Amino acid sequence: MSSTDRADDAGTVPASPAAGATLRSKLWVAFVVLLTLFFAFFVVRAAVALIGAGGALPVVIGVSVIVVVALGLALIGRELLFGLQTERLAAILEAEGGLPEDDLPRSPGGRIDRAAADAQFAGFADAVRAAPRDWRARYRLSLAYAAAGDRTRARAAAREAVRLHRAR
Repeated sequence: MSSTDRADDAGTVPASPAAGATLRSKLWVAFVVLLTLFFAFFVVRAAVALIGAGGALPVVIGVSVIVVVALGLALIGRELLFGLQTERLAAILEAEGGLPEDDLPRSPGGRIDRAAADAQFAGFADAVRAAPRDWRARYRLSLAYAAAGDRTRARAAAREAVRLHRAR
C-alpha cells in the first residue's frame, strides 16, 4: 500500500503530491490573471483619460492601448478555456482508466529521459494513425509530444483532441 492509499488517524486519505501541484498551479494562474486584470483596469483608465484629453495623437494612443489590452485579455481567456477543456478530457480519460502511466525514467532533476519518451511516442502515433478521429488517441499523443519536449505539437494535438471531442 502506497502512502497515497493509506488513511491517516482521522480516516482521510492524504492528497497525492500531483494534486497539490495542480492546486498550486491553479492558484498561481488565478493570482496572475487577477494581477493582470488589476493592471489592465488602470491602463484602460489612463487610456480613457488620454482619449478625453482630445487631439488626434492622444486619441490614437488611447484607442491603441485599449485595443492592445483587449487583445491581451482575449488571449488570456483563450488559454484559460484551453486549459479547462484539456483538463476535462484528462478527467474523462482518468475515469475510464485511459491515461497512460507516467513511468518514464527521469533525471535527478526531474526531467524526462528524452530517448525513453521518443521510444514510447511511436506507440501513441500508431494509435492516432489507426483511429484518426479518436479524441482519446489524439489526447494521449499530445501527452507523448509533451513528454518528448515538443510543446508546439503537444498543444496542437490537444487542440485537435478538444475539437474531436466536441464534434462527436
